[in-house]
Amino acid sequence: MHNFVNRAVQLDSFGGPEVLNVREVPVPQAGSGQIRVRITAAGLNPMDWFMTSDADTAARFGLSLPSGFGTDYAGIVDQVGEGVIEFAIGDRVFGGALSRAVAGYVVVDVVGTIAGGGDAHHTPDGVDDRTAATLTIAGCTASAALAVVNLGPDDTVLIGGAGGGVGVFAVQLARLAGARVIGTGSATSANALRALGAEPVTYGDGMVDRLRALAPAGVTAAIDLYGTDTMQAARDLGVPDERITTIAAQVDGITPANGANAVPGAIEEIARLVAAGQFRVPIAASFPMEQIRAAVELQAGRHVHGKVVIDI
Repeated sequence: MHNFVNRAVQLDSFGGPEVLNVREVPVPQAGSGQIRVRITAAGLNPMDWFMTSDADTAARFGLSLPSGFGTDYAGIVDQVGEGVIEFAIGDRVFGGALSRAVAGYVVVDVVGTIAGGGDAHHTPDGVDDRTAATLTIAGCTASAALAVVNLGPDDTVLIGGAGGGVGVFAVQLARLAGARVIGTGSATSANALRALGAEPVTYGDGMVDRLRALAPAGVTAAIDLYGTDTMQAARDLGVPDERITTIAAQVDGITPANGANAVPGAIEEIARLVAAGQFRVPIAASFPMEQIRAAVELQAGRHVHGKVVIDI
């Protein structure tokens, strides 16, 4: 039997990393149509600290106090609720549970959404838990962005923020679609971008000229994962609005990408690609739960290449 002590990162107020504390909390019980997961790893995303940064933002995402933290998880099913046939005790699973993943245990709905009850997928053999814990949010977001711009082998796509958590996914999915990929980043991220299959271009003043030199035949699509600079550069290069998407900004005429709209099966497909060795997720750093503040500070600095994971 487990020694049932459940520890979780909890917030008693919304704010920066300083409000994150590790607490002992009750062990949740799986109800009908639910499973309980003993979490082994939780991947961090910018949305985690964005959602909990202030009360107004938290309310927009349906969060209330005391709140948990983190959304992407991986682990092992250790309790199965009534009527559940899709999962059994001992199954390895991964998925998303909005703002409650950095914990010893989480209960998720078997047929649920990340924001409403959580979701779960079987972790394929050949995908370790740390990697599985990075897939859901970034994978769904990247997949949704690619669906908007609809890439093929004739495309040259500009991906802004290509070295970040979502960028790692978007670059590789674009390459798998056959496109040529140019990724924006800092000068220090160039090698990391090349390793993923992107041609690096430094962002900032003069980027449009650098892009013209790099792609004289033109850029045909753009995915802006950071703000609006890449979107603006793409417009300057004559990319039509319908082939541009953003994830962190709303711009008139541009269809934004939202991971909640990812096509069904997108995340299982990414997990299969990882298992087959066709897709890799660089893990930049991992921390124990006690070091959650340091982990969030590292990730919020926006200079980390790849994903930050909490080991539970």
